[in-house]
Amino acid sequence: MEKKSKPLVLTDKIENRILFIRGHRIILDTDLAELYGVMTKRLNEQVKRNRKRFPEDFMFQLSKAERNELVANCDRFASLKHSSSMPYAFTEHGAMMTANILNSEKAVDISVFIVRAFVRIREMLETSAKFAAKLKELEDRMDMHDENTIVVMSTLRKLLKNSTVKTSQTPRRKIRFPAE
Repeated sequence: MEKKSKPLVLTDKIENRILFIRGHRIILDTDLAELYGVMTKRLNEQVKRNRKRFPEDFMFQLSKAERNELVANCDRFASLKHSSSMPYAFTEHGAMMTANILNSEKAVDISVFIVRAFVRIREMLETSAKFAAKLKELEDRMDMHDENTIVVMSTLRKLLKNSTVKTSQTPRRKIRFPAE
């Protein structure tokens, strides 16, 4: 039982570290280094040594404004506030590539969970998009029903109005009871 729950917990822990910046789902170098069990400095040294393996769609450096926004919105990034270097952001492919350049057993094991976390997020977003489309379809149907209901109500009002006018114009017959 414990073996099944640990991977799920680890995947959840990784999912919580995945951010959305510049239209990409990324994980920061500090979080990646912590997951792989190395210092951020060592991770970044290995990345610099293997720069050809990290094109812009694998990794990019955050701007000062992006870093400041992270610090302002997430307490766990408070240590970045006074840092002179800007953090690196790794996409799913970049995170996998770091496992290759670190070449440790832990990095290989953790990379599997990182891929699973990115895949789960992608699936959740896809499910959300499908749900949003179904909701929109339902709203459109309801709008159409609302329009039809308005037409029906309007027609009923006209019929009721015409019916009321006709009854008021026709004389009513008085009902008489036989005298006792």
